[in-house]
Amino acid sequence: METMMRESSIKEQIEAFLFREAEYLDDRKWDEWLELFDPEAEYWIPSWDSEYEYTKNPNNEVSLMYYRDRSGLEDRIFRLRTGRSSASIPLPRTCHLVSNVRPTLNEDGTCSVRANFTSYVFRRNTTQNFFGYYEYLLIPQENDWRIKKKKIILINDYIDTVLDIYSV
Repeated sequence: METMMRESSIKEQIEAFLFREAEYLDDRKWDEWLELFDPEAEYWIPSWDSEYEYTKNPNNEVSLMYYRDRSGLEDRIFRLRTGRSSASIPLPRTCHLVSNVRPTLNEDGTCSVRANFTSYVFRRNTTQNFFGYYEYLLIPQENDWRIKKKKIILINDYIDTVLDIYSV
């Protein structure tokens, strides 16, 4: 029973963390969103290599997006804030839905998580939808978690518009 209660508590903590991340993106709370990431956090959206296989190595295969650490995300946020990302002007309104959160505690205290997502992006009177799943490696930090790795598997990878951090 105690193990079951502990697993339930961890699941609730992780769900709250992921929901908060989605909220920060939707509300454009860029500083708060960045704080969820460890300074050495990897952020990766692999591309599909074939109909059923996505690329496995961001260092020598094509990715839709890849940042080796948080500094890449910080640069992206800087460009969004300063208007230096002309493809993102105007910034769209977004709505991220996160579901089917499945955390697994690892022996070293980290937590591996898989969760499904759908995001809606509205800009210039057009709505676009992205969906897929997230794979996280979270590390404990004080009374919360930090993202050490985030991999986004984008199922509908036909992209007829801008794909950015706020899209997924």
